[in-house]
Formats: sequence, C-alpha cells, structure tokens
Amino acid sequence: MRICVIPGDGIGPEVIGAAMRVLRALAPDAAITEVEAGWGAFERHGVALPTASLAAARAADAILFGAVASPSHAVPGYRSPIVQLRRDLDLYANIRPVSGSGVGRPVDLVIVRENTEDLYIGRERLEDDGATAIAERVITRRASARIARAAFDLARRRAADLGRPPRVTVAHKANVLRVSDGLFRETVLAVAREYPEVAVEEMLVDVAAMRLAQTPERFDVLVTTNMFGDILSDVACIHGGGLGLAASANVGDARALFEPVHGAAPDIAGQGTANPLAAITCVAMLLEWRGLSLPAAHLRAAIASVLRDGPRTPDLGGAAKTTDVTEAVLARL
Repeated sequence: MRICVIPGDGIGPEVIGAAMRVLRALAPDAAITEVEAGWGAFERHGVALPTASLAAARAADAILFGAVASPSHAVPGYRSPIVQLRRDLDLYANIRPVSGSGVGRPVDLVIVRENTEDLYIGRERLEDDGATAIAERVITRRASARIARAAFDLARRRAADLGRPPRVTVAHKANVLRVSDGLFRETVLAVAREYPEVAVEEMLVDVAAMRLAQTPERFDVLVTTNMFGDILSDVACIHGGGLGLAASANVGDARALFEPVHGAAPDIAGQGTANPLAAITCVAMLLEWRGLSLPAAHLRAAIASVLRDGPRTPDLGGAAKTTDVTEAVLARL
C-alpha cells in the first residue's frame, strides 16, 4: 500500500504525526511518502500544491491530508490545495460519517457530498469597477449521477451492515435554484429508480439543516451538492463530538484522500494540545477503504475507549496533550 502524507499547516503536522504513529503500528509494510502543500508551501515556493507533491499524490493509493491555512482574502496565485487535489485526482465523493448520542439518542448518519463542482470551481470575477462580485455555479448531470450512485450504494451497504431499511435524503434548493439544483434533483431521482429497495425523500436544504440540528437520528444517508454538503456536514458533526472528532474521506474510482475536518487551527498550533482523534479516525477509514477491516475495527475500539475513559484534550474538557491521547490509543491497540 502506497500512502502519500501531506501534513500541511497549523496543527496539521501535529495531528498527522500522531496518525502516522498509529498507521505504522497497524500497517508496518505501507510505503509512505511525505510531501508539502498549503500556505507554508505557497510562501516558500509560490504555489500551494507543488508539482512534485501532486505527482506523489497521483502515484499513491491513498493520501492522508492534515490541514491548510488558506487565506480568507484573495492572494494572487494562491489556489486551495485540497480543492485542487479533489478536482485533479477526481475524488468526486466526500463522505462524512457522524455517529454519537449528542441529542441523547443514537445518531448514525452519513453525508455524501459532491466534491468537484458547484461554486467551488472558483470562477469568480469583479465587474462594475469592482462594485459587483460574480461567482459561477456549475452543476452537471454526470457529476450528479455518480454522486447519487455513491450515496445509494452506500445506503445499500449500510442496510446490510446495520440491519435496517436503507434510506436516502436528497437535499437541494430547487425551489429557488430551478436550473442548477433542478438538474441535480432530477438526476438524483432518476438514479433512485435503479434502487427500488431504497426509500427516498426530498428535503429543502434549509429544512435539512434544521432537522440535522434537532432530530439527526431520522437520517441515514443524505446526498447533496458541494457547498450545501460542506455546510450540512459541519452542522451534523456536533452530534459526533464536534469538529475536533470529525473525519472525512474524499473518494474517487482510483484512489482516496482522508482528512480531519477541523482545519489548521492556528490559534493552538505548536502548543501540543490539538486533538488527534479525527486524524487517527482517518487511519481507520483508510484501512477500511483498503479492505483491512480487522485492524480498522481494533483501531475504532481503541478510539472509543479513549473517548469514554480519557485522556482528553482541552476541546473535550480535559488537559491532555496530543501525545498523551496518541499514547493512550497505541496502548489500547
């Protein structure tokens, strides 16, 4: 197994360092290549994703990605490396599982987000001497169909594993965005007819956000477009312990990229207090994707044990260091 590791910026190197210790313990034969990307790489080289880094990602079976500190304002020449990796490697399905009991009831859902188009294509411009900003939104039938199949296939697999009827919720705003979301809705519902055993419901995205906050246990698999999925998945993750515990997979036909969702967190970078469990959960997802279900199950059990009994980093109300949590996971393994 060939793995490309991209620690990135902020707390990325800290949490990916922890994840790599766990990965080496469970997959000692993996061939690991570490490369750079992110704001630091941009400052050093004038490009956020150097050509050599992209080549290494292309040559790998899987990528383990930390975090990047993207600027919130326009910087000439800067392009988000994670968005570029998703598009250049055609990692079209963003998979965000959420499980927990934050509402006092068991929650087990997955948000499946289209990952290559929508507003995130980055086609923006200023007009009227800078007084008007315009962004183009691209929704295609091809991308909508394949993300729909990814969602319905996942619902089918989850039904077999969980022993409950499969259900897919299609979240959109076709009542307002009649052309773009209209095409997405029409395409997903057409694909749904290929899966007669899967129950399908539609939900406007604002209603979906409210119900994810109030009654998340009603969801199984939720499929939506890129930007809506980005927002909804962050709403949902509170029921799994928050961003510090949220992990995601970016999956294509040839390879996959796994990343914690929490971002670079520059306010705590270098303090040694970042929660590594999201990055370590990415290792479990990577192992599962490669069919290594037994070590993945051991790792998930170790993570659950640490979450239950500690130690806990400050984001979870404790005072433990990143290394303390990592050592605890390794000890349980």
